[in-house]
Amino acid sequence: METLLFTSESVNEGHPTFLFTSESVNEGHPDKLCDQISDAVVDACLEQDPESKVSCETCTMTNMVMVFGEITSRANIDYEKIVRDTCRKIGFVSDDVGLDADKCRVIVNIEQHSPEVDTRCPEEIGADEELCVFGYATDETIPECMPFSHVLATQLGARLSEVRKDGTCPWLRPDGKTQVTVEYRNVKGSVDPIRVHTVVISTQHDETVTDDEIARELKEHVINDVIPEWYLDEKTIFYLNPFVIGGPHGGAGLTGRKIITDTYGGWGAHGGGVFSGKDPTKLDRSGAYLARKAAKNIVADGLAERCMVQVSPGMIPINLDLKRGNNGRFLKTAAYGHFGREEPGFTWEVAKAHDQV
Repeated sequence: METLLFTSESVNEGHPTFLFTSESVNEGHPDKLCDQISDAVVDACLEQDPESKVSCETCTMTNMVMVFGEITSRANIDYEKIVRDTCRKIGFVSDDVGLDADKCRVIVNIEQHSPEVDTRCPEEIGADEELCVFGYATDETIPECMPFSHVLATQLGARLSEVRKDGTCPWLRPDGKTQVTVEYRNVKGSVDPIRVHTVVISTQHDETVTDDEIARELKEHVINDVIPEWYLDEKTIFYLNPFVIGGPHGGAGLTGRKIITDTYGGWGAHGGGVFSGKDPTKLDRSGAYLARKAAKNIVADGLAERCMVQVSPGMIPINLDLKRGNNGRFLKTAAYGHFGREEPGFTWEVAKAHDQV
């Protein structure tokens, strides 16, 4: 993905600066594993029954994954298969990497309710939910319209998975975390990123590689591939913290514990609701998507440099066409962010409200 970054030419104009840090976690982080399993269940239900009502939670620990919650759907779902397939796709294929998708214990505790339980018409669904959601956008990055610090942290994490899977860095394992601190300059209320102050990459690896090799290859194949060279200088600080034991073997995971990395990396605001594991009638998710779409349209049209939208709406799932099955759309959101990505089915990222989605 090409990103155009808006900055001024000189970084020494005497204007006040401040530091802002955003973090991201890899697809193999225990919490992210849970998010992806929960959203894989959502996708599977909507694929067979667009009117499915899904509230699916996942937790994990050493050699165990449990999915639980309430689902109202006509879909016939093999939950254990979804769990094992999702774990395997991420790279959890043996106990050595933190979890064995084929041998781990899978516990399913889903209460299946009758599809006739909810008799409300579609436009009424969600209208009586008392909650507020937020959307945010900024012209720091184009076309993403996302905060620079968040984009860098997220792209570093995604790049770690790429070089692990394509064999560039075969010593990498699925778990990891990235963190980027950016120095911003405030010029009469216009906030511009001027340099990267600190980069932290904490990644799981096998026992065959040395710390020096890890540092060298991370800089060559990950950091230099993601962060434009003009944002790095002799004062940029790098903390490269490798570890061997990771995934569910290294710590417990639970759906919905990474809501800030899922959204704007600490910028803007968050209503507090979890996205993953919820079908489109849940306003925690669809409301945040619509608010993001509104904020992005305002920034993309040049009406503001940054925008935050707060709403308490109804009719959202229909507006964004969220019920239709779309090639694992919600599973894709469950790692590396729900916003700022041009992916098929991400209707909330369409920059013009009048475009067909």
